[in-house]
Amino acid sequence: RIAAKIQMDHQQSDVAERDAIVDDLRRHLSAPFGPQSSDADDGDGGRAPSTSSAHSGRSSIPLPVAAVRVLLGVIRRSRAETMMGLQADLRGAADVMLDFARRGGPVDAEGGRRYLLLNRSNIALSSGCELFLKYVTRASLETPEFTECRSQVLERGTRFAELSTAARDRIARVGSPFVRDGAVVLTHGRSRVVEAVLLRAALVERRRFRVVVLEGRPDAGGAKCAKTYAEAGIPTTVVLDSAMGYVMEGVDLVLVGAEGVVENGGTVNKVGTFALGMVAKELGVPVYVAAESYKFTRLYPLNNRDLPGSGGTEGGTGGCTTLRFADTLSWSASGAGDGDDGGKNDGLGEHVVDLPGSVTIENPPVDFTPAKYITLLFTDLGVLTPSAVSDELIRLYQ
Repeated sequence: RIAAKIQMDHQQSDVAERDAIVDDLRRHLSAPFGPQSSDADDGDGGRAPSTSSAHSGRSSIPLPVAAVRVLLGVIRRSRAETMMGLQADLRGAADVMLDFARRGGPVDAEGGRRYLLLNRSNIALSSGCELFLKYVTRASLETPEFTECRSQVLERGTRFAELSTAARDRIARVGSPFVRDGAVVLTHGRSRVVEAVLLRAALVERRRFRVVVLEGRPDAGGAKCAKTYAEAGIPTTVVLDSAMGYVMEGVDLVLVGAEGVVENGGTVNKVGTFALGMVAKELGVPVYVAAESYKFTRLYPLNNRDLPGSGGTEGGTGGCTTLRFADTLSWSASGAGDGDDGGKNDGLGEHVVDLPGSVTIENPPVDFTPAKYITLLFTDLGVLTPSAVSDELIRLYQ
């Protein structure tokens, strides 16, 4: 009976810890972006206004940073008395977060269930966990004494999370000089880092340029971020995703974000980026990718089928015959954000197409763009060529 009670107590403790991990991740994803980015040094001896969140309307912190903060909480709660036990707790926590992400990040709220990570790639979360676990392993080798090592990991891990929140402003500083006066910039998807680069170029460096935004189905991410650029006074045009070839002839550069940067210098980003890169290369337009270094991941995909799965709902998509996407058919820039949904969808309602049961739906959220289609990467480590990514990964994980 005593053994059974001990086993039951362990099971209850494991369930409570899993709940705490998921609750922490939800809380961090819903938290305001760190204050560190609001007072980043502009490199000119003064302070530049933060361009990463001032106009974006998006408050959640980067997924890898949220993961690191959750893992720091696991360390504080852990009852492990050895580094091996602590590492096991951290690996278990990483698995819990990845499982949560694969289910789309469900949250029960008023009005029904919503999903924090629906149709998001798990690559950024996985790379953040892997990088932190690697650091813990290295710290244990450098400082064998457990209590001292644990304190050191907490201190440096907290510093990493704080420094990471300023990464977008560092990227904005190195990337904005590539946006020249009179340029036409084509973007795809909604990237906070891309917004930081363009807003800095417009608001801090006072350059005049125009932005062409691909609509970004199925969630109309591009159409939504058009409002951000318009409010900053940047002339903005939204076009259909399928019109990328049509508008590319008048574009000076392509600027996109990334959910992950892989070992071979390629990137994983919103579906359509691969086609965008091919069109740009054919017409001689440079493609720049803005991404934080903690999104560098030790993956080596050869094609899109090599990509890991992305976040879906608990029920999956098997047998689904309903195609859902943001309804931009009746949306206009002048009416953006004035919908009767409280601003949750930026004025974009949902459009539903019911299809026959014989029709199969495939709606991939991301695709892989090979390095040969990418000109340069703007990172918090500086401006990199795609071939330099593997060297940086070696430094990050050595």
